[in-house]
Amino acid sequence: MRLAISSLLVEEMRRAATASPDAEICGLLLGRGAVVETVLPCVNVATDRRIAFEIDPAALIAAHRAARQNGPALIGHYHSHPTGHAVPSACDAAVAEPGLYWIIVGDGEARCWLAADGGRFVPVDMVEAHNR
Repeated sequence: MRLAISSLLVEEMRRAATASPDAEICGLLLGRGAVVETVLPCVNVATDRRIAFEIDPAALIAAHRAARQNGPALIGHYHSHPTGHAVPSACDAAVAEPGLYWIIVGDGEARCWLAADGGRFVPVDMVEAHNR
């Protein structure tokens, strides 16, 4: 299983995570199928941003609205683990929507996962996409 994404977009996520060492950063992966066309940084509105993320609902609504008007679809999320690894946490499993990609940045690396039923995650290889 693969997700195509520009290395520039992955680097953008890494830089944002590095700039926020005390709180999880988050955003949306927008594209078509298994190709990320762009990332949309979002405000983390979680109660405890040190250990969790919650994407601003207004950003989610706007992304869905744009997709209905022929824009790129919401195909996943990204977030960071400031003090952890780039693997899904128990918090991630509790809120995962099956079928969406998750890119997690932690320990200086970015890794991709596909959310599956029952809070499980399947590892996904990221391959270079030349879309930016």
